[in-house]
Amino acid sequence: MDHPIESGADGALPHADYRCGLVALAGRPNVGKSTLLNALIGFRLSIVSPRPQTTRHRILGIASSAAGQVLYVDTPGLHRGAKRAMNRSLNRAARAAISDVDLVVQVIEAGRWTDEDEALYAALTEQKAPRLLVINKVDLSKDKGALLPFVAALGEQHVYDEIHYVSALKKKGLAELERAILARLPVRAPVYGEDEITDRSERFLAAEMVREQLMLRLDQELPYATTVEIEQFSDRPDGVAEIHAVIWVERDGQKAIVIGQGGAQLKAIGSAARRHMERLFERKVFLKLWVKVREGWVDDEAMLKKFGYTD
Repeated sequence: MDHPIESGADGALPHADYRCGLVALAGRPNVGKSTLLNALIGFRLSIVSPRPQTTRHRILGIASSAAGQVLYVDTPGLHRGAKRAMNRSLNRAARAAISDVDLVVQVIEAGRWTDEDEALYAALTEQKAPRLLVINKVDLSKDKGALLPFVAALGEQHVYDEIHYVSALKKKGLAELERAILARLPVRAPVYGEDEITDRSERFLAAEMVREQLMLRLDQELPYATTVEIEQFSDRPDGVAEIHAVIWVERDGQKAIVIGQGGAQLKAIGSAARRHMERLFERKVFLKLWVKVREGWVDDEAMLKKFGYTD
């Protein structure tokens, strides 16, 4: 992974204790890392769905304040038993993200510690960066008292600089977490402008917003057999962003499901994605979608590279 700090601006420190650094949000699938990223930067950047492995790419979210600039890296969930080429690629991306940062925040679900959480912790202990533990979804915990022995048992066998209880969805506990993060970052000038929120292009974000609708609207395993490729992204003279996107699936039967009866499903996917794009890009969007079949793309290393699934 490229380290944004290395190519950053050579500006002066805004003040003597200004902090800036890379912070990886790491965890197994579906613990709420993307929701936490969005809450920390105050902007809906990373796509969110109830399904595991919604995040497939490294997403950089930038939070700037008077105290400093935090460059949050939202990573794919690290999971075991990765049998397909894309899953192995996601694991490599997750491991690469935690190897080149100033701080790692391991996110877990309140009351749950799984083999995948343990495997990630083992990977973190191989790194020199300090680490925080964030226990997310505390709002969903019915027995708050049970959290104390749970955390005590964790602390006996795992070492963290600090432990924080948060609800990313309800934005609870974030101020204390942000202070702990900033305190562990180096004194350094900001890398990005104060109004920037990501290093990703509008082209990339457009593909993610279409894929989010696939994750939200398609049943069971079908979303995992789909990906989105932007074939055209241009600004017309009338100020409208014209976007042509291809939804790739593995089989003809999947294509029929994505399109839906009379094209209804594809229309709904496109309409919802377009509305999100217009809010994010702050201009009108003309979105055209196609659905195409490429058998076995999930296991095809060349196709994965073409679709941007690189380490």
